[in-house]
Amino acid sequence: MSRPCHPGTATPRKPRPRRAWCTVRGVHGRCAARRRSLVALLLAVGMVLAGCSTGSDAVATGGDFQFVAPGGQQIIHYEPPEARGTLRRLSGESLLQPGRQTGIQDYPNQVVVINIWGSWCGPCRAEVNDLQQLYQNSKARGVAMLGIDIRDSYRDAAADFVHDQKLTYPSIYDPPGRSLDGLRGYPRNVVPSTIVLDRQHRVAAVFLTVVRLGQLAPVVQQLAAEPTS
Repeated sequence: MSRPCHPGTATPRKPRPRRAWCTVRGVHGRCAARRRSLVALLLAVGMVLAGCSTGSDAVATGGDFQFVAPGGQQIIHYEPPEARGTLRRLSGESLLQPGRQTGIQDYPNQVVVINIWGSWCGPCRAEVNDLQQLYQNSKARGVAMLGIDIRDSYRDAAADFVHDQKLTYPSIYDPPGRSLDGLRGYPRNVVPSTIVLDRQHRVAAVFLTVVRLGQLAPVVQQLAAEPTS
């Protein structure tokens, strides 16, 4: 005969031993979940500490420039100005004047637009007319343009590109891309790409794609209007 079950008269069960959160080998399911949660928390904290964000547009670190692209974005604006990272050095041999060094040090207190290009790069041809027009329209306001020619094995091919496109702003001839060493973390394999420095040579914007006049001109105009210090 089965024993009736009445609340309050049931034989108490022995309590089960509590299972450990983590086994020695770390294979317990709850242990793995806990580790995943901890990793996610540390990554989130790291992103916060990496810099200041302006909405969903940018991450900047302040101090020396270190490239961070939130969410793999191609157009990045670094704001506010105090959060922009400074580019301390960028120079190399002039494309059209062999033996002469040129770089951002030639443009103190000026906004500098740096364009990375190559004569072998089809998309570069699509943007150079806009870059030249921006340079002509804004150089009187203290805006400089500096090209960096990379991965061109023959200087003559790069020089022909400049002459054919009637470009009047200078370029660095730098096949291995060593002049970009000061841009820590920057994806130098992305060509064309454009970096815009404010008057204190802090990185204010990055375009990891073909840039058009309508995108670049407002950025340059805003930076040209900012105080120098």
